[in-house]
Amino acid sequence: MLKTRVLTALALLALLLLVVYSGSFLAFVIVAAVFLGAAMWEAFRLFGNRQPVVGAVIWTIAFGVIVLYQGNFSPSLLFIACVAIWALRLVPSLGTGLPPLDGVRNRLLAALYCIAILGCFVAILYLYQYSPLYLLSVMAIVWVADIGAYFSGRAFGKRKLAPSISPGKSWEGAIGGGVAVLLLSALCVMTPALQGTFSARLQASWGWVGWLLVLSLLVAASVVGDLVESQLKRRAAMKDSSNLLPGHGGVLDRIDALIPVLPLAMLFHSRF
Repeated sequence: MLKTRVLTALALLALLLLVVYSGSFLAFVIVAAVFLGAAMWEAFRLFGNRQPVVGAVIWTIAFGVIVLYQGNFSPSLLFIACVAIWALRLVPSLGTGLPPLDGVRNRLLAALYCIAILGCFVAILYLYQYSPLYLLSVMAIVWVADIGAYFSGRAFGKRKLAPSISPGKSWEGAIGGGVAVLLLSALCVMTPALQGTFSARLQASWGWVGWLLVLSLLVAASVVGDLVESQLKRRAAMKDSSNLLPGHGGVLDRIDALIPVLPLAMLFHSRF
């Protein structure tokens, strides 16, 4: 299993780097649309929708329309809506629980979660257009937080973060992931060749205090994104969102922490 997981991760990383640095906007959009469609399909399955393919196609078309007419589209409104969805509905669900799968409240929640996924991919689009390095630097915040949390949790984890949702996560792991992000981000700030990264631009615009607060918030958002998807899988009695990615589960299992982070990062980016 570990070998399969590593090979899949390397293949995904190679694909990401190839597409991001190919210089082809069309190739980037096509690959993003494919992953968006897969994520939407998995999301509709988690919400018990009987026609997940239809839902995935509709939301993928919506993404395509945004790409075609992005010159007439204000992404800030979508990003603000995404942040509001997380703050007012999805984060509270970690404490209050999710509605039953067979009700109107579940369908409404599904629509809100799909808007959040769409916002994540639109943020990917705009971050990429700013620069490939900038996009990767924002995504790396989530990846480093996840890797740091894994190893810190294994070494020091004692106090469960959300035992009824994801028993494997601990407060020590979450803190360790945050520390790892801060260390890597500080390295970016102090390295001349990495001044085009999100962390370096953040520190240059807002100083060290703003840098610390924003990165801490992004790390917390990544943890929340992971927990919400775990909660959805637990309600649907699914171990993984799908088996599309050998050793990793589904696309949502790989991007769940990115969903709340990227729109939020775009809002901060617009204030630099």
